[in-house]
Amino acid sequence: MEKQTGRIIKLLGGFYYIDAGDGKLIECRARGVFRKENVSPCVGDIVSVEMTTGGKGYIMEISPRKNELLRPPLANLDQLVFVCSAADPAPNLFVLDSMIAICEKKGISPFIVFTKKDLADLEPLVKIYRQAGFPVAEVCGVTGEGTEQVENALAGKISAFTGNSGAGKSTLLNAIAPRLCLETAQISEKLGRGRHTTRHVELFLLENGGWAADTPGFSAMDYQRFEVIRKGELSDCFREFALFQDKCRFTGCSHTAEKGCAVRAALQEGRIAPSRYENYCSMYEKAKSIREWERKEP
Repeated sequence: MEKQTGRIIKLLGGFYYIDAGDGKLIECRARGVFRKENVSPCVGDIVSVEMTTGGKGYIMEISPRKNELLRPPLANLDQLVFVCSAADPAPNLFVLDSMIAICEKKGISPFIVFTKKDLADLEPLVKIYRQAGFPVAEVCGVTGEGTEQVENALAGKISAFTGNSGAGKSTLLNAIAPRLCLETAQISEKLGRGRHTTRHVELFLLENGGWAADTPGFSAMDYQRFEVIRKGELSDCFREFALFQDKCRFTGCSHTAEKGCAVRAALQEGRIAPSRYENYCSMYEKAKSIREWERKEP
Protein backbone atom coordinates (compact mmCIF):
# COMPACT_ATOMS: atom_id res chain seq x y z
CA MET A 1 0.00 0.00 0.00
CA GLU A 2 1.03 3.61 -0.61
CA LYS A 3 2.65 5.42 2.31
CA GLN A 4 2.90 9.14 2.98
CA THR A 5 4.50 11.31 5.62
CA GLY A 6 2.90 14.42 7.04
CA ARG A 7 2.05 16.47 10.09
CA ILE A 8 -1.09 16.07 12.19
CA ILE A 9 -2.84 19.44 12.15
CA LYS A 10 -6.18 18.50 13.71
CA LEU A 11 -7.77 15.83 15.91
CA LEU A 12 -11.55 15.75 15.89
CA GLY A 13 -14.00 13.00 16.80
CA GLY A 14 -11.34 10.29 16.86
CA PHE A 15 -10.04 11.20 13.40
CA TYR A 16 -6.62 12.67 12.69
CA TYR A 17 -6.15 15.08 9.80
CA ILE A 18 -2.72 15.00 8.19
CA ASP A 19 -1.12 17.68 6.03
CA ALA A 20 1.21 15.93 3.60
CA GLY A 21 2.41 19.15 1.98
CA ASP A 22 0.28 18.93 -1.15
CA GLY A 23 -2.55 21.15 0.06
CA LYS A 24 -4.85 18.24 0.80
CA LEU A 25 -5.73 16.70 4.15
CA ILE A 26 -5.65 12.97 4.77
CA GLU A 27 -8.27 11.70 7.20
CA CYS A 28 -6.78 8.93 9.35
CA ARG A 29 -7.36 6.61 12.22
CA ALA A 30 -4.52 5.50 14.50
CA ARG A 31 -3.33 1.90 14.68
CA GLY A 32 -4.63 -0.06 17.63
CA VAL A 33 -1.05 -0.79 18.72
CA PHE A 34 -0.69 2.81 19.88
CA ARG A 35 -3.34 2.23 22.54
CA LYS A 36 -1.57 -0.94 23.67
CA GLU A 37 1.71 0.97 23.94
CA ASN A 38 -0.05 3.82 25.78
CA VAL A 39 0.99 6.26 23.08
CA SER A 40 -1.36 8.79 21.52
CA PRO A 41 -0.64 10.74 18.36
CA CYS A 42 -1.23 14.45 18.86
CA VAL A 43 -1.38 17.66 16.87
CA GLY A 44 2.09 18.62 15.63
CA ASP A 45 3.35 15.04 15.31
CA ILE A 46 5.15 13.98 12.14
CA VAL A 47 3.66 10.64 11.19
CA SER A 48 3.86 7.92 8.59
CA VAL A 49 0.50 7.09 7.02
CA GLU A 50 -0.54 3.96 5.15
CA MET A 51 -3.15 4.94 2.59
CA THR A 52 -6.39 3.01 2.08
CA THR A 53 -9.23 3.41 -0.37
CA GLY A 54 -11.03 6.71 -0.71
CA GLY A 55 -7.99 8.83 0.13
CA LYS A 56 -8.03 7.87 3.81
CA GLY A 57 -5.41 6.10 5.86
CA TYR A 58 -3.99 4.74 9.09
CA ILE A 59 -1.20 6.27 11.16
CA MET A 60 1.52 3.63 11.29
CA GLU A 61 4.43 5.41 12.98
CA ILE A 62 5.11 8.57 14.99
CA SER A 63 8.48 10.24 14.44
CA PRO A 64 10.49 11.18 17.57
CA ARG A 65 9.28 14.42 19.12
CA LYS A 66 11.60 17.32 19.93
CA ASN A 67 9.16 18.38 22.64
CA GLU A 68 5.57 17.90 23.74
CA LEU A 69 2.92 19.35 26.01
CA LEU A 70 0.28 17.25 27.73
CA ARG A 71 -2.17 20.09 28.28
CA PRO A 72 -2.85 21.32 25.66
CA PRO A 73 -1.74 18.18 23.75
CA LEU A 74 0.80 19.43 21.20
CA ALA A 75 4.15 18.27 19.86
CA ASN A 76 7.15 19.74 18.04
CA LEU A 77 6.51 23.38 18.90
CA ASP A 78 8.98 26.15 18.13
CA GLN A 79 7.31 28.63 20.45
CA LEU A 80 4.37 29.08 22.79
CA VAL A 81 2.64 32.45 22.62
CA PHE A 82 1.20 33.49 25.98
CA VAL A 83 -1.70 35.88 25.53
CA CYS A 84 -2.43 37.83 28.72
CA SER A 85 -4.95 40.64 29.03
CA ALA A 86 -4.16 43.87 30.83
CA ALA A 87 -7.61 43.74 32.42
CA ASP A 88 -10.96 41.99 32.15
CA PRO A 89 -9.73 39.42 33.14
CA ALA A 90 -6.75 40.58 35.19
CA PRO A 91 -3.45 38.79 34.48
CA ASN A 92 -2.43 35.94 36.77
CA LEU A 93 1.36 36.20 36.89
CA PHE A 94 1.80 33.06 38.98
CA VAL A 95 0.10 30.95 36.31
CA LEU A 96 2.01 32.76 33.57
CA ASP A 97 5.37 32.19 35.27
CA SER A 98 4.50 28.55 35.93
CA MET A 99 3.69 27.95 32.27
CA ILE A 100 6.81 29.81 31.14
CA ALA A 101 8.87 27.53 33.40
CA ILE A 102 7.37 24.49 31.68
CA CYS A 103 8.34 25.95 28.30
CA GLU A 104 11.88 26.52 29.50
CA LYS A 105 12.14 22.96 30.75
CA LYS A 106 10.89 21.53 27.46
CA GLY A 107 12.94 23.73 25.15
CA ILE A 108 9.98 25.70 23.77
CA SER A 109 10.59 29.43 23.28
CA PRO A 110 8.08 31.62 25.18
CA PHE A 111 6.68 34.72 23.49
CA ILE A 112 4.49 36.96 25.66
CA VAL A 113 1.69 39.09 24.27
CA PHE A 114 -0.17 41.51 26.50
CA THR A 115 -3.56 42.48 25.08
CA LYS A 116 -6.20 45.14 25.79
CA LYS A 117 -3.62 47.88 26.26
CA ASP A 118 -6.46 50.35 25.90
CA LEU A 119 -7.83 49.20 29.29
CA ALA A 120 -4.73 49.52 31.50
CA ASP A 121 -1.10 50.61 31.62
CA LEU A 122 1.01 47.68 30.41
CA GLU A 123 4.43 49.21 31.05
CA PRO A 124 4.99 47.59 34.50
CA LEU A 125 4.20 44.13 33.10
CA VAL A 126 6.24 44.63 29.96
CA LYS A 127 9.24 45.75 32.04
CA ILE A 128 9.13 42.58 34.18
CA TYR A 129 9.33 40.18 31.26
CA ARG A 130 11.68 42.13 29.03
CA GLN A 131 14.07 42.44 31.97
CA ALA A 132 13.89 38.66 32.37
CA GLY A 133 14.90 38.22 28.73
CA PHE A 134 11.63 37.38 26.98
CA PRO A 135 10.26 38.83 23.75
CA VAL A 136 7.13 40.85 24.56
CA ALA A 137 4.46 42.45 22.39
CA GLU A 138 1.75 44.92 23.38
CA VAL A 139 -1.50 44.62 21.45
CA CYS A 140 -4.69 46.65 21.23
CA GLY A 141 -7.61 44.71 19.77
CA VAL A 142 -9.52 47.91 19.07
CA THR A 143 -6.87 49.58 16.91
CA GLY A 144 -4.84 46.55 15.84
CA GLU A 145 -1.67 48.10 17.24
CA GLY A 146 1.03 45.50 17.89
CA THR A 147 -0.41 42.70 15.74
CA GLU A 148 2.28 43.14 13.09
CA GLN A 149 5.01 42.35 15.63
CA VAL A 150 3.20 39.14 16.60
CA GLU A 151 2.67 38.18 12.96
CA ASN A 152 6.39 38.62 12.23
CA ALA A 153 7.26 36.41 15.21
CA LEU A 154 5.15 33.59 13.75
CA ALA A 155 6.80 33.49 10.33
CA GLY A 156 8.15 30.06 9.44
CA LYS A 157 7.57 28.67 12.95
CA ILE A 158 5.16 26.23 14.57
CA SER A 159 3.48 28.16 17.36
CA ALA A 160 0.62 27.71 19.77
CA PHE A 161 -1.43 30.44 21.38
CA THR A 162 -2.51 29.93 24.96
CA GLY A 163 -3.53 31.94 27.99
CA ASN A 164 -6.35 32.50 30.41
CA SER A 165 -9.81 32.34 28.87
CA GLY A 166 -11.07 35.66 27.60
CA ALA A 167 -7.59 37.13 27.13
CA GLY A 168 -8.12 37.47 23.40
CA LYS A 169 -6.28 34.52 21.83
CA SER A 170 -8.80 33.92 19.05
CA THR A 171 -9.33 37.65 18.53
CA LEU A 172 -5.59 38.12 18.03
CA LEU A 173 -5.35 35.23 15.57
CA ASN A 174 -8.32 36.61 13.65
CA ALA A 175 -6.53 39.95 13.39
CA ILE A 176 -3.41 38.25 12.04
CA ALA A 177 -5.27 35.86 9.72
CA PRO A 178 -8.86 37.08 9.13
CA ARG A 179 -9.68 34.11 6.90
CA LEU A 180 -9.60 31.82 9.94
CA CYS A 181 -12.77 33.40 11.40
CA LEU A 182 -12.17 31.80 14.80
CA GLU A 183 -15.05 31.93 17.26
CA THR A 184 -14.77 34.47 20.08
CA ALA A 185 -16.89 35.18 23.14
CA GLN A 186 -17.49 37.99 25.59
CA ILE A 187 -16.34 37.98 29.21
CA SER A 188 -18.83 36.58 31.70
CA GLU A 189 -19.71 39.42 34.10
CA LYS A 190 -20.68 36.93 36.81
CA LEU A 191 -17.49 34.91 36.71
CA GLY A 192 -15.08 37.58 35.48
CA ARG A 193 -13.62 35.32 32.84
CA GLY A 194 -14.22 34.31 29.26
CA ARG A 195 -16.15 31.31 28.07
CA HIS A 196 -14.07 28.60 26.42
CA THR A 197 -14.64 29.12 22.69
CA THR A 198 -11.84 26.83 21.48
CA ARG A 199 -13.03 23.23 21.72
CA HIS A 200 -10.10 21.39 20.18
CA VAL A 201 -6.49 21.94 19.18
CA GLU A 202 -5.82 22.68 15.53
CA LEU A 203 -2.86 24.03 13.57
CA PHE A 204 -3.66 26.68 10.97
CA LEU A 205 -1.36 27.52 8.06
CA LEU A 206 -0.52 31.23 7.93
CA GLU A 207 0.37 33.25 4.84
CA ASN A 208 3.90 33.85 6.15
CA GLY A 209 4.62 30.11 6.15
CA GLY A 210 4.11 29.58 9.86
CA TRP A 211 1.64 27.32 11.60
CA ALA A 212 -0.37 28.51 14.59
CA ALA A 213 -2.68 26.71 16.99
CA ASP A 214 -5.44 28.25 19.05
CA THR A 215 -5.84 26.16 22.21
CA PRO A 216 -8.44 25.93 24.97
CA GLY A 217 -7.63 28.38 27.78
CA PHE A 218 -5.67 26.96 30.70
CA SER A 219 -6.51 27.17 34.36
CA ALA A 220 -4.26 27.38 37.41
CA MET A 221 -4.74 23.65 37.96
CA ASP A 222 -3.76 22.47 34.49
CA TYR A 223 -0.01 22.79 34.84
CA GLN A 224 -0.06 21.31 38.38
CA ARG A 225 -1.90 18.25 37.17
CA PHE A 226 -0.16 17.57 33.89
CA GLU A 227 3.39 18.92 34.18
CA VAL A 228 5.85 18.36 37.02
CA ILE A 229 9.06 20.32 37.58
CA ARG A 230 11.36 18.98 40.27
CA LYS A 231 12.72 21.46 42.79
CA GLY A 232 16.29 20.83 41.58
CA GLU A 233 15.28 21.74 38.02
CA LEU A 234 13.27 24.85 38.82
CA SER A 235 16.00 27.50 38.96
CA ASP A 236 17.11 26.52 35.44
CA CYS A 237 13.57 27.35 34.30
CA PHE A 238 14.00 31.00 35.34
CA ARG A 239 16.41 32.30 32.73
CA GLU A 240 17.26 35.53 34.56
CA PHE A 241 18.83 33.43 37.35
CA ALA A 242 21.50 32.09 34.98
CA LEU A 243 23.86 35.06 35.40
CA PHE A 244 23.91 34.70 39.17
CA GLN A 245 23.19 31.18 40.44
CA ASP A 246 26.72 29.85 39.84
CA LYS A 247 28.04 32.61 42.10
CA CYS A 248 26.14 31.47 45.20
CA ARG A 249 28.30 30.72 48.24
CA PHE A 250 26.97 27.19 48.71
CA THR A 251 26.61 24.41 46.15
CA GLY A 252 23.01 23.32 45.73
CA CYS A 253 21.63 26.69 46.85
CA SER A 254 17.84 26.75 46.56
CA HIS A 255 17.84 30.56 46.19
CA THR A 256 15.07 30.84 48.76
CA ALA A 257 16.72 31.61 52.12
CA GLU A 258 20.45 30.79 52.10
CA LYS A 259 23.14 33.26 53.09
CA GLY A 260 25.50 34.21 50.30
CA CYS A 261 22.87 33.59 47.61
CA ALA A 262 23.78 35.56 44.50
CA VAL A 263 20.24 35.31 43.15
CA ARG A 264 18.80 36.96 46.24
CA ALA A 265 21.50 39.63 46.02
CA ALA A 266 20.51 40.32 42.41
CA LEU A 267 16.91 40.64 43.58
CA GLN A 268 17.92 43.29 46.12
CA GLU A 269 19.86 45.12 43.40
CA GLY A 270 16.76 45.25 41.17
CA ARG A 271 18.21 42.90 38.56
CA ILE A 272 15.46 40.31 39.12
CA ALA A 273 11.79 41.32 39.30
CA PRO A 274 10.19 40.72 42.74
CA SER A 275 7.10 39.07 41.22
CA ARG A 276 9.20 36.57 39.28
CA TYR A 277 11.26 35.73 42.36
CA GLU A 278 8.20 35.40 44.61
CA ASN A 279 6.55 33.07 42.10
CA TYR A 280 9.75 31.02 41.93
CA CYS A 281 9.67 30.61 45.73
CA SER A 282 6.01 29.59 45.67
CA MET A 283 6.71 27.03 42.95
CA TYR A 284 9.73 25.75 44.89
CA GLU A 285 7.59 25.16 47.99
CA LYS A 286 5.05 23.27 45.92
CA ALA A 287 7.82 21.20 44.31
CA LYS A 288 9.14 20.25 47.77
CA SER A 289 5.75 18.76 48.66
CA ILE A 290 5.51 16.52 45.58
CA ARG A 291 5.61 12.84 46.49
CA GLU A 292 8.18 10.64 44.81
CA TRP A 293 5.62 8.76 42.71
CA GLU A 294 4.38 12.10 41.39
CA ARG A 295 7.89 13.01 40.29
CA LYS A 296 7.96 10.43 37.52
CA GLU A 297 7.91 11.85 34.04
CA PRO A 298 4.68 11.16 32.13
